[in-house]
Amino acid sequence: MRIVIAGGHGKIAQLLERRLADAGHDPVGIVRNPDHTADLEAAGARALVLDLERTDVDTLAGHLDGADAVVFAAGGGGGSGAERKLTIDRDGAVLLADAAEKAGVTRYVMVSAIGTDDFDPARAELPAANDDDVYQVYMRAKSEADADLRRREGLDWTIVRPGGLTDDAGTGRVTVGTTVERGSIPRADVAEIIATALIEGTAVKTQFEAVSGDVTVSDALATIKY
Repeated sequence: MRIVIAGGHGKIAQLLERRLADAGHDPVGIVRNPDHTADLEAAGARALVLDLERTDVDTLAGHLDGADAVVFAAGGGGGSGAERKLTIDRDGAVLLADAAEKAGVTRYVMVSAIGTDDFDPARAELPAANDDDVYQVYMRAKSEADADLRRREGLDWTIVRPGGLTDDAGTGRVTVGTTVERGSIPRADVAEIIATALIEGTAVKTQFEAVSGDVTVSDALATIKY
């Protein structure tokens, strides 16, 4: 499969790219900075240099032509400011969905975050007064991006909402559910969730939270219901 990953230089994305490449697939990572090309190639992926904040649906759809799936793993990142939480974490995800539909790519996996629907509307507006408000804007952006994806009947979407992310080695065992008790999860296991959902064709039309647990990723995704 040819799988196009927005946010291709992120930690989860690079782990996913290596996992997919090792399984014989063709990962393509969208990056804004051409200097990141070598890192993607080292992970077994091809780089597509494109700024999601400065492109349009038609241009992005052209790059998606022939793809089997897309993954949204992009984000404004720490210190990026409240505005970019909306232009990347929300609007970038919506743009990718619009482009996927236009290009006829039906499979879409979203990397979201645990508890995003619990944002405080009174504190999630611009301008953000402090770091706590910026976080509320981030949660709002993720929540609204997820809601946009869920409404798209023509896409076979999966929304993964991981708990606190760590750089620990993956265990391959998770707990998933519509809601789960707060906890952490290695980025490697989030990448494994995405790869498994894509390769095995599971967790379609599902939204779930995920933390470390005792069930293999494959078994967890085969039984998850939304």
